[in-house]
Amino acid sequence: MSRSEGFRFKQFYVRHDRCAMKVGTDGVLLGAWTPIDVRLDDVRCTILDIGTGSGLVALMLAQRCPEAKIDAIDIDEAAIEQAKQNFKQSAFSQQLSVYQSSLQEWQIVPSQCTNSTLYDLIVSNPPYFQNSLKNPDAGRQLARHTDTLRYEELIAHSARLLNPNGQLALILPAEAEREVTDLAEQAGLHPARVTRVYSKVSKPAIRVLLCFQLSTIRLQPTEDTLVLEDEKGGRSAAYSELCKEFYL
Repeated sequence: MSRSEGFRFKQFYVRHDRCAMKVGTDGVLLGAWTPIDVRLDDVRCTILDIGTGSGLVALMLAQRCPEAKIDAIDIDEAAIEQAKQNFKQSAFSQQLSVYQSSLQEWQIVPSQCTNSTLYDLIVSNPPYFQNSLKNPDAGRQLARHTDTLRYEELIAHSARLLNPNGQLALILPAEAEREVTDLAEQAGLHPARVTRVYSKVSKPAIRVLLCFQLSTIRLQPTEDTLVLEDEKGGRSAAYSELCKEFYL
């Protein structure tokens, strides 16, 4: 099967031919980087993947946290059907559920969550083009523009759905870091870890990985950087190490 139809990882295969947004570096980074609290390894934790698309990030987290129960939501019907197919054909199907819903309308399915019926972890690779030209492809426009999920809504509804001390992990354009961090802190979500992502050492940051924790006190975040390419244009040692359990 060609790359245009899907992408094979070590423990699962992701078809993406019906999805507006294909398997890409952003999703892989989020799935591999998202901090998994050590306490989640020993209990049946609950995770929500917002805007799941093909289901890539949900599948990666299922592999990393075998005891997790993961809900995945998306507003696009074609993406939902594709994610269902990918989940069903994976070894992690019993951990994964997918629903067609916006975050704004999402109500937790009571039978799916424990621990006060809220989530321990929420992840999202959200739409991020706020002021750019709209894509003529309606599906890609829906997936890429913040018209359907503004940062304010992403933060507010994530805070609503998290357990006390729950975490929210995001990948965003580097220039959105300050805006989203300010919004998060206003909602009681304080940065716990920040990784700024560079394509090359000589280039400006292109993405930022942010992990916020719901807390009544301000935290001292761990901050670091990740460079994706080495001197020869291949994957850097750090990028390869981060994704070694996934990339073939």
